[in-house]
Amino acid sequence: MYFIIYLVLILTVLGSGSLVFLIDSGNPKIQRLLLAFSGAFLIGISFLKLIPEIYSTPAKHLGLFILLGYLIQLMLELITEGAEHGHSHVHAEGERVSPFLLLFGICIHSFLEGMPIAPGFNIKLQHTLVLGIVIHNLPISITMMSLFLHYGLSRRRAFTYLVIFALMTPLGSLFCRLLHVSIGGSIEVYFSYILAIVVGIFLHVSTSILFEAEENHQYNLRKFVTVCFGIIAAFGLSLL
Repeated sequence: MYFIIYLVLILTVLGSGSLVFLIDSGNPKIQRLLLAFSGAFLIGISFLKLIPEIYSTPAKHLGLFILLGYLIQLMLELITEGAEHGHSHVHAEGERVSPFLLLFGICIHSFLEGMPIAPGFNIKLQHTLVLGIVIHNLPISITMMSLFLHYGLSRRRAFTYLVIFALMTPLGSLFCRLLHVSIGGSIEVYFSYILAIVVGIFLHVSTSILFEAEENHQYNLRKFVTVCFGIIAAFGLSLL
């Protein structure tokens, strides 16, 4: 089962990122709507499935770990400048983010997201988490490839960086699987804390997407409808 999950995660990133080679990524309208849907879906599954699961356990101080995840994502954005929620920053002449630092920051983000996808954790919740990551990675992969090319990387180097990013969520999962074996299968004790950190990351990313205004500083009807569909999709998933 995990092999299929890893394959889906990897192919989603590679497939969506490769679209930059095939289509014009200069028109941001579709990408912004996809971001809005993914942000709404992430915040929806966080409140409807992930947070209730976290607080159904007797673990203490979980709110602190949610805040820790939020702060970790805030810190990562000092490196990535918001690539995790679709900020491409290609509009400013002379503005440059190191492609390697961008890759480093986004890889930490992706690695942490993959950690709850491991044996000993709630299987149904893992499937919800994987779906959220897949939907989130669609616009992010396009943004990353656009940035890599914008900052002067060759297509081969940009695609190599994309492959590294694609592997990070499965590597986070594999790390927890190895930890699960090495400590004798007791990692599920820490599941709520690990998931709480990921939820904090999701909350930062999703709110950054949802509360971001358009260029004319209006939250237009099209984006509002897209957000509603994202929340409805999350609610439908919560009923399964």
